[in-house]
Amino acid sequence: MKIAEIHSHLNGLEWLIVQKPALWKEIQLVIASVKTHQFKCPPSNKIKKRCKKPYDGEIIRADFERDFHAKGYHKSESDHWLTINAKIARRTMELLPDDQKDNILEARESSTGNFNQTDFVKDRVAIEVQFGKYAFVAYDLFVKHLAFYIGDHIDVGIEILAMKSFQSQMSSGVAYYEGEFYNVVRQGRGVPAVPLVLIGVEP
Repeated sequence: MKIAEIHSHLNGLEWLIVQKPALWKEIQLVIASVKTHQFKCPPSNKIKKRCKKPYDGEIIRADFERDFHAKGYHKSESDHWLTINAKIARRTMELLPDDQKDNILEARESSTGNFNQTDFVKDRVAIEVQFGKYAFVAYDLFVKHLAFYIGDHIDVGIEILAMKSFQSQMSSGVAYYEGEFYNVVRQGRGVPAVPLVLIGVEP
């Protein structure tokens, strides 16, 4: 697989090149190691009936997962407590989870436990590989990466997406680079308030 396009938001790519050049090289090597030809649906008539598109996004993502884990990337979770009281939410969101809950309960508000999860994290860089439904990408970009950045768990978030030409050969509902690039640019230069790198890939 190869990188077709890259978008740097809030100098995310520049930060990687200067601060983590070995890590950036490693990410490029993982992308190059994924051989998409092996994920094409087999040519048998029986399988063709249920496999209308030639590429299976779930299988491709599993290959990324294998290679990133082999390079020492790991899953990361960030727990937090929710309240519908805006003042308390603002006051507690940067506290440790137990302190968040205590503050909410002391204010006699109801609290709900929640968490954010990133699949690939290493050296304060978070990576999401999205060959799933398009709604998940918006959550990654505008909630997940931002939450980990504000919580001081990461310095940059990376989103790996299929180019439109690649996405059109996958199952319906998969997000694609051009659309998510537009969504980020449309928000203005400072939104979301987290350094990001959008990577568009193709076979």
